Amino acid sequence: MSGTVTVSIENGVANILMDDGKANVLGYDMWDQLEAAFDQAEAAGAVVILQGRDGIFSGGFDLKEMGKGPQNALELTARGSQMARRILAFPTPVIGVSTGHCIAMGAFLMLACDYRIGAAGEYKIGLNETMIGMTMHNFGIELARYRIPLAYFSRAVINAEIWSPEDAISAGFYDRAVPLEHLGAAAAKAAEMFGNLDMGAFNGTKNKSRKGFLELLDQCIAADLVPPSA
Repeated sequence: MSGTVTVSIENGVANILMDDGKANVLGYDMWDQLEAAFDQAEAAGAVVILQGRDGIFSGGFDLKEMGKGPQNALELTARGSQMARRILAFPTPVIGVSTGHCIAMGAFLMLACDYRIGAAGEYKIGLNETMIGMTMHNFGIELARYRIPLAYFSRAVINAEIWSPEDAISAGFYDRAVPLEHLGAAAAKAAEMFGNLDMGAFNGTKNKSRKGFLELLDQCIAADLVPPSA
């Protein structure tokens, strides 16, 4: 695959890389390419490593596309929710590798991953929606409630607090942070660890344990598509 998203599959590991040369904004084209990349990984039964370009995992939704009208904004938001839900239910492990800044919808993708590794450094991680004038969507609130510790929930979702990679561990966005030069090795080690699992048992346990939560998220996606005035 060529373009913004590339995927390479080797030894049971699918490396999916987002790189638009800028902030890795999440618009329709990026979602289409990510879906195709995950289709390849699923067909191969591969463990997934999802990462961004040097310095940034993703800055969130493409605000130019969001600004094309209220209905377009609702539909683009739903596409992001559907992708995050797919990761939450994906049959093989998905390792999120944050190569730098990880903001808004980018942070939600990271929250959806089974294991999250962030690059240490002067990077910003968090949900800035209320800072930039956006009311958080139902899906985002419930995903955050599921993954973010209670003591950090209001700070993250309502207050739009932004964290360093190290503090993002306590806040629930990352599982660990490593120096940038060690990020590749850490991701490979995590993929090796997950590769030792029985994938049938992993998939069964993952989806069985999240059954009620995934049903809730489906309800949230439907509700988020209803215009506020409806």
